[in-house]
Amino acid sequence: MDITIDPKITETLSDFKVGIIQYNNITVSDSPQMLKGRLQLFQEQLYFDLDDKELWDYPGLLEWKMIWKALGADANRYRPSAEALFRRVKKQNYLTPVHSGVDMNNFLSLQYEIPLGLYDADKIDGNVTVAIGTAEDQYEGINNRVNTLTNILVTKDRQGAFGSPFIDSKRTAVTEETVNALHVFYLRPSMERDTALELLAAAANMFTGINGGEADYHII
Repeated sequence: MDITIDPKITETLSDFKVGIIQYNNITVSDSPQMLKGRLQLFQEQLYFDLDDKELWDYPGLLEWKMIWKALGADANRYRPSAEALFRRVKKQNYLTPVHSGVDMNNFLSLQYEIPLGLYDADKIDGNVTVAIGTAEDQYEGINNRVNTLTNILVTKDRQGAFGSPFIDSKRTAVTEETVNALHVFYLRPSMERDTALELLAAAANMFTGINGGEADYHII
């Protein structure tokens, strides 16, 4: 599939970029104890760090808050998913394991302080565009609510929006039946491309180390 960025985004955010990893022949299952333990330990350490730090002391969270404001999204009502994860940890409402796809996605989002979207590639219809959402961009999210994505970045295919840095849709959610997946990294615009490629390489190695398969990655 081809993946492109709507030029309207770069009119507002000139350095905007997205990291893409495409996985083939993966096996999603109950997370191994190593991943469960690593996710739990990371959250516990982060909880203690948040005793001494504000959310905006984390560069990734701060930059994504600025992106939200630049695009005109309501930063108090609709928060980027990485910020929402940090807020959960701050309340000691730790993430519980789901499966090896979602758990690795959450771990990477916490580690890199950026929103990530993991989608079943076989449920995506045609090419993908990253765009600024309008009132017409709606879907039933994994939060079991219909979400309207006005002024929020969205990933969309022929059928419409299916993901965003806010909340992802049920339509393209990764399950234990997923074999091929699309991993979207909503990178910090300030990040250099070489650094971003190193991040994607490390993330792809971690993901396939748990889920098997092959990975190809690039930046758009």
